[in-house]
Amino acid sequence: MHQRLLLIGGGHAQLSVLRALARARPPGLETILVTPSVWQIYSGMLPGWMAGHYAAEQCRIDLRPWCEKAQVHLVEDAVCALDAHQRCATTEGGRRLEYDLTSIDVGGVPKTTPLAAAGDRLLPIKPLERFVAAWPHVLERARSTPGFRLAVVGAGAAGVELALAAAHAFRIQGARAEVWLVAGSSGILPGHAPGVRQRAARQLQRAGVTVQLQRAAGHPQGVQLASGEIVQAHVVLAAPGTGAPSWLLASGLLLDTEGFILVDAYHRSVSHPDVFAAGDVCSREDAPLARSGVHAVRAGPVLARNLMAVLSGRPLTTYTPRRRSLYLLACGDRYAIVSWGRVSLEGRWAWRWKDWIDRRFIERFTGNGKSA
Repeated sequence: MHQRLLLIGGGHAQLSVLRALARARPPGLETILVTPSVWQIYSGMLPGWMAGHYAAEQCRIDLRPWCEKAQVHLVEDAVCALDAHQRCATTEGGRRLEYDLTSIDVGGVPKTTPLAAAGDRLLPIKPLERFVAAWPHVLERARSTPGFRLAVVGAGAAGVELALAAAHAFRIQGARAEVWLVAGSSGILPGHAPGVRQRAARQLQRAGVTVQLQRAAGHPQGVQLASGEIVQAHVVLAAPGTGAPSWLLASGLLLDTEGFILVDAYHRSVSHPDVFAAGDVCSREDAPLARSGVHAVRAGPVLARNLMAVLSGRPLTTYTPRRRSLYLLACGDRYAIVSWGRVSLEGRWAWRWKDWIDRRFIERFTGNGKSA
């Protein structure tokens, strides 16, 4: 029986799906992958790339060899609408793609609306492809512009890592530039243990990053703090919280209160059993799930097994998130902070550990799919 599997987005979890298809492709299956870019940029290595520790080629995975090996038709486009009742997705290029089974891993979108008034100064961290293309120009402006200032808005793990990476990059490039981290009233790294937050604060101070513990809104000159003070910035790097893609609202899928796809322990939509989702685009109905690449990577093999199980009539497998997630926070200069529940450590050894984990992940999916 002919069936069509539609993979929406080329996120971390979808890599496991491609690898599963390359190993054992169900008979009569047509598979389509729709993704805006043939490259998947590994977010865990982005701060290291910004700081100059990696070349761009070391931080990305080419999806084309995997699609070829798995006999997946690759469509370089982005989905802009989904009708879950009609089992159909529409792309920005106007393609209508029907499916029998779909897997969604498009990530989230940064909540940049409050910063919109910054105009051309605003540089969101996502889409990663645009950020990677823009960052070398930011470095060049920092080198050539006296008094250059970069304001990083958002002080979760991403914001802290990006601020420290930028400070290191400016320093090694000889740029006389400032980095400000606008953290909001919750401070840096909310949700992490006090020891982790203290270590991060020391690293930011050591790197010369100015931290503002106020909420901020966009301003034509940079950002405006809650106090009314205007922080002039040549570039406003947005690393705020993650929102859901707007096209999900009219999809017919059951969503949580923030607009993310509500899934069960199998990462299957609670309203449409022919829809699976992983990564930042979804929320678990049975357990809180942090919006972190850690979970997208770990959920990937379970997602792949469950898609294959549906196609072959086998039982599904649950994904049980670990109670505590390991975070290795890059601090710019080949130094890292370990955050694991209440445990906090730091050192160059932690950077080497992070580097080993990140390189191993990339190597699993490079080499023209040879690791399949």
